[in-house]
Amino acid sequence: MNKEKKIYIAGHNGMVGSAIWRALSLKGYTNLIGVSSKDLDLRDQNNVKDFFEHHKPDVVIDAAARVGGILANNDFPYQFIMENMQIQNNLIDTALKSDVEKFIFLGSSCIYPKLAPQPLKEEYLLTDTLEPTNEWYAIAKITGVKTCQAIRKQFDKDYVSLMPTNLYGTHDNFDLKSSHVLPAMIRKFHEAKLNNNSSVSLWGSGSPMREFLFVDDMAEAVVFALENKLPDYLYNIGTGEDLTIKMLANTIQQIIGHKGEIIWDDTKPDGTPRKLMDVSKMHELGWKHRVNLETGIQKTYDWFLENEGKYKEVKL
Repeated sequence: MNKEKKIYIAGHNGMVGSAIWRALSLKGYTNLIGVSSKDLDLRDQNNVKDFFEHHKPDVVIDAAARVGGILANNDFPYQFIMENMQIQNNLIDTALKSDVEKFIFLGSSCIYPKLAPQPLKEEYLLTDTLEPTNEWYAIAKITGVKTCQAIRKQFDKDYVSLMPTNLYGTHDNFDLKSSHVLPAMIRKFHEAKLNNNSSVSLWGSGSPMREFLFVDDMAEAVVFALENKLPDYLYNIGTGEDLTIKMLANTIQQIIGHKGEIIWDDTKPDGTPRKLMDVSKMHELGWKHRVNLETGIQKTYDWFLENEGKYKEVKL
């Protein structure tokens, strides 16, 4: 990939997009394009069309999405399905019509069926029903994957989809109303530590198993996909290792130094019992994660401490 190619990173201010921007900059890419959601509403087809006509990107990386945890997905199902479809449809269709040579679409492991065999293989897509608590987001992302696949099939374009496992890291969202489990735990344990090590209440039983990938490793996977023509349309991105939510909580509690009690509220939903990714396809091609969970959590907590009170509260 020519380092001077125009690369548009949609969602470049978010956790994933900013990590991709940093990774590409470190690799020597000099023509990165990013615009804030205040200046470009990706839900508006005409705005997206005008943007592409003006900037003429050679490559598009779609890291833009409306995201959130179980609570946000459950409370705002319409926004999660409609806005995500609007964003990705406008980007993919305009990229195709603008003859963009490469498109990298980012999704989530939640596209796979709730009770699919573990670990999750790419071919399990659309083989059974989804987890009800996040099916709105999942359905939107599935349409993006299939749209990129259709473009590969019909137009022979290098459009590829990368499905990461649960991501976390610097620039994460720590708003307790809309954040994912790991950053929410960091905030809860930190605030409880400051509050005389008061008890921390966490959702569910703690028994579900989850896999977590540091966002900088995800960014490296995107760079890998950018610099190589991947032979298939869909790839899982993860560590291939998981742990229980209870083990995650204990790890975060230890790193933060919280000495209080953990209370598990089993009246709240657990979500999918297990979501472990089979990442053998990417491993065979040459990509593998590098940051272990403890190191990643420490880096994330350090960033949280430096930016406490400054991170974005997400309004839904």
